[in-house]
Amino acid sequence: MKIKTLTQRGKYTLLAGVLGMISIPSSAIPTGMADVSLPTIAQQTAKIKGKVLDARTGEPVIGANVVVKGTTNGSITNFDGEYELTAPIGSTLSISFIGYKSIEVKATGGLQTIKLDEDSEALDEVIVVGYTTQRKESLTGSMNNIKSEKLKDITTPSVENLLNGKVPGVYVAPGSGQPGSSGAVVIRGQATLNGTTSPLWVIDGVIVGSDAGQLNPADIESMTILKDAASTAIYGSQGANGVIVVTTKSGRAEKMTIEASVKLGVSSLNNGNLEVMNGAELYDYYASFQNANEISFPRWNKDLRDSNFSWWDLATQNGLTQEYNVSLRGGNEKMQSYLSVGYYDEEGAVKGYDYSRYNFRLKTTYKPFDWLTIKPALSGSLRNIDDRQYSVTAMYSMLPWDSPYDKDGNLVPHRYSGWVNTQQTNYLYDLQWNYSESKYYEFMGSLDFDIKITDWLTFSSVNNYKYINSTSHGYSDPRSSSGENVNGRLTEWRAEVTRRYTNQKLLINKDFGKHSISGLIAYEFNDYYYKNLDVYGTGFVPGFEVLDVVSKPERTKGGINEWATQSYFTQWKYVYDGKYIAEASIRRDGASNLGTNAKYGNLLSGSVGWIISREDWFDVDWIDNLKLRGGYGTVGNRPSSLYPQYDLYSVSSSYNENSGALISVIGNKDLTWEKTYTTSIGLDAALFNNRLRFTFDFYSKDTDNILYNVPVTGLTGVTSVYRNIGKMKNTGYEISLGGDIISTKDWFWNVELNIGHNSNKLKDLYKQKDTDGSYVVKPVIISDGSSIAGTAQRILEIGYPVDTYYLKEWAGVNPENGAPMWYKDTKDSEGNVTGRETTSNYAEAGYYKCGSAAPDLFGGFSTTLTWKGFELNAVFGYSIGGKIYNYSRQEYDSDGTYTDRNQMKLKDGWSRWEKPGDIATHPVAKYNNQDKGNSASSRYLEDSDYLKLRSLTLGYNFKLPQWGIQNLRVFMNAENLFTITDYSGVDPEIPASDGSVMGTAGPAVYPSVRKYMFGLNLTF
Repeated sequence: MKIKTLTQRGKYTLLAGVLGMISIPSSAIPTGMADVSLPTIAQQTAKIKGKVLDARTGEPVIGANVVVKGTTNGSITNFDGEYELTAPIGSTLSISFIGYKSIEVKATGGLQTIKLDEDSEALDEVIVVGYTTQRKESLTGSMNNIKSEKLKDITTPSVENLLNGKVPGVYVAPGSGQPGSSGAVVIRGQATLNGTTSPLWVIDGVIVGSDAGQLNPADIESMTILKDAASTAIYGSQGANGVIVVTTKSGRAEKMTIEASVKLGVSSLNNGNLEVMNGAELYDYYASFQNANEISFPRWNKDLRDSNFSWWDLATQNGLTQEYNVSLRGGNEKMQSYLSVGYYDEEGAVKGYDYSRYNFRLKTTYKPFDWLTIKPALSGSLRNIDDRQYSVTAMYSMLPWDSPYDKDGNLVPHRYSGWVNTQQTNYLYDLQWNYSESKYYEFMGSLDFDIKITDWLTFSSVNNYKYINSTSHGYSDPRSSSGENVNGRLTEWRAEVTRRYTNQKLLINKDFGKHSISGLIAYEFNDYYYKNLDVYGTGFVPGFEVLDVVSKPERTKGGINEWATQSYFTQWKYVYDGKYIAEASIRRDGASNLGTNAKYGNLLSGSVGWIISREDWFDVDWIDNLKLRGGYGTVGNRPSSLYPQYDLYSVSSSYNENSGALISVIGNKDLTWEKTYTTSIGLDAALFNNRLRFTFDFYSKDTDNILYNVPVTGLTGVTSVYRNIGKMKNTGYEISLGGDIISTKDWFWNVELNIGHNSNKLKDLYKQKDTDGSYVVKPVIISDGSSIAGTAQRILEIGYPVDTYYLKEWAGVNPENGAPMWYKDTKDSEGNVTGRETTSNYAEAGYYKCGSAAPDLFGGFSTTLTWKGFELNAVFGYSIGGKIYNYSRQEYDSDGTYTDRNQMKLKDGWSRWEKPGDIATHPVAKYNNQDKGNSASSRYLEDSDYLKLRSLTLGYNFKLPQWGIQNLRVFMNAENLFTITDYSGVDPEIPASDGSVMGTAGPAVYPSVRKYMFGLNLTF
């Protein structure tokens, strides 16, 4: 029997080695007789047998952990729920399994039958809300908690993308389909004009900034999204846009487990409703031009109709994605550890775009004494990005009549005389030499500890250091299109980032009778240092790739940026009789990038909750939980500029090669916090034994002292200055509904739905001088920074949403002559507007408000169906009511304005004017069209409504305890399977650039991809 025991323990040799490296005491490592201590020898040992059953159904619980408390000696129940191990009689057995309440029993000499009670809410009972953990039932703020099981439906290196459609009131722009692209997150609408809209990310108690960095999604235990001021005010100036609190996986005081996962799959481009023309279609398009006789291509004849080269097919491929993760977790009462390593690699569906990332994470909790807990942690990542070609634009724009190869199969040079477009470059020719590669190293280390002063008072310390090193190298060969004019170009970029964070707090938690008081008093410091070097050099012999060989240093730049914050804050909660809850917080924040006269600000919040269902008079059996909550609070925002409080100078040697300095920024010493005052009310309900769950939230957010770059006269050379001026209001509601429609022994069917709505209005802005000499608030026109034939500008005007489009309004096509039409105002003799009429003169057309980029409703819904070991899961996302400006149409649906690039096919239902009387969607097409039909107007402003199947997963779970395997999950997954939308571009979710949120789509975006994945998850 002893030999059998040793063989079983041989499976843990690897685990023992790993734990040895992280200093787990030898008493915790199962190496033969290491766990047989003198006290154990003195006790009577025996073969302990038993069975673990479901208390409700009586069915065996397969894969439950049965461990002798305080040791790693344990067993796993088999298919019949049976376990067997050797242990001292009278020792304590700890029995646990996911979805059940853990229990402890005394080991006896006979056959034991142990029944576990279901605990469907166990994973939700305690929620990490940032500086503390709280029971879900006592929460008074608006927040959503997502466990790791809900984050496995998509394969992505971006943590932001995991939230898409899963949380009410949280809008996620997922980024493009380019490998490694990251999403942008907005919580409860835009509350600023100049600052960032990104939420604050907190990972394991450490504030890390406005994104999740290179966190491996496989390491996430849970994510809590804090949305109202009652929840976020404790984060002060950094919580204005919401807070996302991430808790990573940790060790457990139980038998060591190994988890391994593998995902392999392929991806293909999903170009949506945008399809470029082939050779025949493009020829017919040009031949239909009203002035086709003026076409002046060097080669223009009917043979072009049979000339068709697909640049799209050339540039694209079936991309490959692979992801591997291995983790070890376990320990005993003294020490618990978690170790993980991960690798993600994605070959782009557009050739030449590749991304890979390596991750590791080590977390240990060590309790040498009852009063001291030490929690060191270390994590790191290496990210590689390769970009060997610039084919995204080419696959849209290159003419299908022009081939990159000659008749002998050789690559043709740039501006090839045999092409129809003799001014175009052949990007494949450049691909022979040109490349760009980047590497990003990120390391983060923490040394946290807790000191238990009394049973109700604890001192907790969080201390973190983060280091990032980034490098990029670019090579443009002298023979390439981008290098020929300068005889080649080399670029080198280096950057270093360090960030220090410390948090020291006293935690109080005291119960007496029906009263419960908890609170904290804390100090926090956070600083940031950034240094970069950017060097360009030109002129070298082909093949040399180091700056030493360049003949001319084209550019040498470098810079340093720094900022720091410090805060003092306190938070208190009072609960009476488990049903009346009150909570309050106050925080004093200081920031280096605010004016010297206003560096500190006070931010506070208060909230209450009432668990109605716990009242003695409440006697409704089918309502399990009914809670009303409300709160009010203030949160702040700092300027995105680091030094707006100082007068700054720009130094150059551009004037007769002499050095000089010019004023570039006029500082504002009174610059203070942008503040948002939030009022919220919510209702939580659970019905029919928690089978039906409902949450409703309403909020109102008033932002004051908006930070804005206000224009000034420019007499000093400075044209704007940062000021606190302006007000904005956001209102909205959120609904979350979930139901377990079927819940039996073999069958389970769950449906979840979330709905978010947000609307905002500008309430005030800076005043400008009017014609009569008075100062009034005037509308401000802003550009989105893009332009094809004009820009999709927006307007800031009191009473309207801040993302309102302000464009010349499209009036359609003149049926008599096919000319484009826009609207213009009609006026009386005194200049008063009396109505509108159409015009075909673009210069005469008026500007009008044409809708908002923000959707009216957005969210997602999902369903899960399980039968025995099978599981089917589908996740959908939707958006209703927003507008998107389609720059791709402005360029590739140009009515003949652009003759040097391909054009898109007309969608079903579209038509082009050909003869008088035609009612058409598109004007007459002309060669070198000068009618301005493709100039910026609401013609290219489209509805961004969509319904998208984000993921569909089918899996099966095997229980193989006889082989030491707790669970083996095999699954197939498809992502981005279909999108139902009228939008004519590639995807209404993809913004003009990664990191932007909504409203515009670039002319040549990397399309979204459709992925088909196969995976295995193994736990033993």
